[in-house]
Amino acid sequence: NTVSNLIFILPPIYGAIQTYKDGLEKRYLAAYLCLTAVGLGSWCFHMTLKYEMQLLDELPMIYSCCVFVYCLYECFKYKNTVNYPLLFLLITYSFVVSIVYLNLKEPVFHQIMYGTLVSIIVLRSVYIVLWVYPWLRGLGYTSLTVFLMGFFLWNVDNIFCDKLRALREKMPPVVGAVTQFHAWWHILTGLGSYLHILLSLYTRTLFLKHRPKVKFVFGIWPILLVEPPKKL
Repeated sequence: NTVSNLIFILPPIYGAIQTYKDGLEKRYLAAYLCLTAVGLGSWCFHMTLKYEMQLLDELPMIYSCCVFVYCLYECFKYKNTVNYPLLFLLITYSFVVSIVYLNLKEPVFHQIMYGTLVSIIVLRSVYIVLWVYPWLRGLGYTSLTVFLMGFFLWNVDNIFCDKLRALREKMPPVVGAVTQFHAWWHILTGLGSYLHILLSLYTRTLFLKHRPKVKFVFGIWPILLVEPPKKL
């Protein structure tokens, strides 16, 4: 459960470096780095199981989703513009959720607040791939499907935890490790979130008349290469 957080850490760091090299907008650099922060916080929590480290896991989930929302809803604006009302709303949302959660200490509250942001992201993504850039449906639906698979396995692990533990005791260690569904939650949601940033960045660079292309490192891992617009 600790090591599986590497998928939240290493690919987004590469994405942030590539975004910086391509001279793209800083909000996408922030999106990658926020995803890395989620991975680092989750790594610390699962390594120590301390409450303070749990907050480093859960609160960055809210902050990163707010950055994702801002990026996705600003895809079709002119370059170098700032939507101050939306920025203020998301910062206020993050602040209020943090204060309430620190005092309430109720996981359900965090899940509802996080789920609200995810729902907003999903609705906007579906709008983009259905009515704006239909050729991005593959990337959009893959991101959503992978994330939902992780969410499903996370719930299976929560509901059947005791039975899965008993089952693992009868399995060889390697086989038992594959049934760590919480680790699969990390892997699949990490990949789904990473693909979402690719979708958002692809949408943005298309609008700005760049030439984005998805490439696969070693034929497996997707990255986005962005070429500047052609000069007339």
